[in-house]
Amino acid sequence: EGHINQLVLRSLAHGYDLFDLLNIACKHPVEHYKMNVGLLREGDLADFIVVNNPQELKIESTYINGEEVAKNGKSILRDKIHLPINNFNIKKLDVKDLSLKAEGYQAPVIEALDGELITEKKDHVYKVTDGYLESDPLADVLKVAVVNRYKSAPPAIGFIHNFNIKNGAIASTVAHDSHNIICVGSSDEHILNAINLIVESKGGLSAVSDTDQLHIALPIAGLMSDLPCEKIGVDYSEIDEFTKQLGCTLAAPFMTLSFMALLVIPKIKMSDKGIFDAEAFKFYQ
Repeated sequence: EGHINQLVLRSLAHGYDLFDLLNIACKHPVEHYKMNVGLLREGDLADFIVVNNPQELKIESTYINGEEVAKNGKSILRDKIHLPINNFNIKKLDVKDLSLKAEGYQAPVIEALDGELITEKKDHVYKVTDGYLESDPLADVLKVAVVNRYKSAPPAIGFIHNFNIKNGAIASTVAHDSHNIICVGSSDEHILNAINLIVESKGGLSAVSDTDQLHIALPIAGLMSDLPCEKIGVDYSEIDEFTKQLGCTLAAPFMTLSFMALLVIPKIKMSDKGIFDAEAFKFYQ
């Protein structure tokens, strides 16, 4: 639906100067990052867009290296066939792989913050059944599991707050920085189903309930699709809406999930080796 053009239009509506905005959007990034693209100087590569007028800035055409590559919002680049590159070497899990003994477990709950990459630590009295820790949807303390996608290894399991999934699970291999499988759910069975959907396709996004399941395959490194962006955009909107029907109250559930395994951002995150405290620089046992 747009990106930088929307920001420029929004700034224009607030009264900022058009040419200041065009400098910010087009010229400064090229100079700052020393990018090898044209700036409309004599001898530069012909990299530019054509807009209808300076007020609406509706993009009519896009040119790269002098070649028109998009017109009226549609790409006119020729399709090229490539074999997907991926590294995904595990088999489906069994529900017993997701069990977690209560004895000796002392890690805090990860508190996800809507729209933020940082997390907080939250103490909680965990739900225990027959000596094992379980998700507690009523308290919104759900199991979060990270599964190493590169080699067979026991899943790492912890607990997370603020996803509010009442009856289901979501999973993804878009999980910075290692892009293992990360999953949050209201029960071990839901978590298992969401993870195994991704194992089947060797990467992607999934969301499951008792009765339904949605899945977007990402066959290129478990991170990208080989389908047109229009198709993936619709599919992503559908799986996002489905996740919110499961009770999730986050504005962008899969975006938040994707950063819950990025250990370099405080305060605590989840890796394939367990919960990591970025401030104390240690794993919880």
